[in-house]
Amino acid sequence: MPGALTLTGLRPDDDDATVANANLDTHAQDVVGFLDRAQITDATLVGHSYGGMVIAAAADRAGGRVSRLVHLDAYVPRNGESCWLLTTESYRQSFVDGAADTGYAVRPPFRAPHGGDPRRRRHPLASLVQTIRLTGVVDRVPRRDFIYCSGWEAETPFAGLRARLQADPGWRVHDIPTAHNAMRDALSAVAALLI
Repeated sequence: MPGALTLTGLRPDDDDATVANANLDTHAQDVVGFLDRAQITDATLVGHSYGGMVIAAAADRAGGRVSRLVHLDAYVPRNGESCWLLTTESYRQSFVDGAADTGYAVRPPFRAPHGGDPRRRRHPLASLVQTIRLTGVVDRVPRRDFIYCSGWEAETPFAGLRARLQADPGWRVHDIPTAHNAMRDALSAVAALLI
């Protein structure tokens, strides 16, 4: 059963307190809760960008119910790391600048020509700075794929990660010559890799 989740703090009707209190643990529990409710025992989890943190945490907590992870131009954390730690200085600065209004939520970046998408939401700052706690279960997921979007080489925070995962026999690394938003800009290529 396929499903796409809108994580806590990113839903259109979430109030300020919900956004302020949402963190990486909250988002991992959103995914595990979905697996529980749907009684899924053989899941493929796909995470884009920050979503790589979420699927890693969820897979580690899902009790062996995840058979495949797909990190789509996404962070692949090790125990004790955070999105804040893994990203570049320019992204850390964008988090700080983006949270200046509220102190707890980062404004979405505006990128032409799609910057006005009404689905864009502010992102809970706590989820970006919280360190992940991994027990090692995630490392036993049978299939782990990393899809690297090579069309934004000057800005990507994932070049070093790509090199690390290419040297790891537990990972399959794929390249797509597109910018970061591959789901919009290279839908057919992404779908082919997922299928």
